[in-house]
Amino acid sequence: MSELVFFSGTMDCGKSTLALQIGHNRAARGLEGVIFTRDDRAGEGRLSSRLGLVTDAVEVEEGMDLYAYLVAHISRGGRADYVIVDEAQFLAPGQIDQLARIVDDLDLDVFAFGITTDFRTRLFPGSQRLIELADRIEALQVEALCWCGARATHNARTVDGAMVVEGAQVVVGDVRQTAEVGYEVLCRRHHLRRMTSATARAGALSPDVLPVAPAPRDATG
Repeated sequence: MSELVFFSGTMDCGKSTLALQIGHNRAARGLEGVIFTRDDRAGEGRLSSRLGLVTDAVEVEEGMDLYAYLVAHISRGGRADYVIVDEAQFLAPGQIDQLARIVDDLDLDVFAFGITTDFRTRLFPGSQRLIELADRIEALQVEALCWCGARATHNARTVDGAMVVEGAQVVVGDVRQTAEVGYEVLCRRHHLRRMTSATARAGALSPDVLPVAPAPRDATG
């Protein structure tokens, strides 16, 4: 029976790599899939992983009907044995409904990959709808790590290395902290303290705030 499966996790936990692996495994068995993505770091119409793997994909535009796209694709003689959706958090809730309809009406497995919460720890609308509709939710087993070594549970947006908690929900960037806008994964403790790897290094290099007074000399010395 076909399923809508949501693979979720923070950045750097291997979502895109797993999406590419699922496509590779099915292609090796003679199956053909349709891959959707949106705002991938490699550019429009690309699905890429941080390991350097990349493949072509269908770029999801705002207002695009994914169900209608699949029906038209099949009607033109195209083949679709399964569907992969990367960066699913960026999809509109209505587009998630269309993915569910692909499963129910076209009897195709849909594998959706995405981040659950944004840099403010709030659910992305697309991810929220996937949680509401998915037949199965899988947490990625590869754990991303905070700079302190603890398991990373939150995504942080940085500007010149400093964490920010205001702004548009979607700003495409990367994990390279030299960029003006970047992203970093943090544990909950350091996300709440707004302490990124850059600010932690700066704090470690800062001089003591309070002067250290010399020890009093022994009066008998």
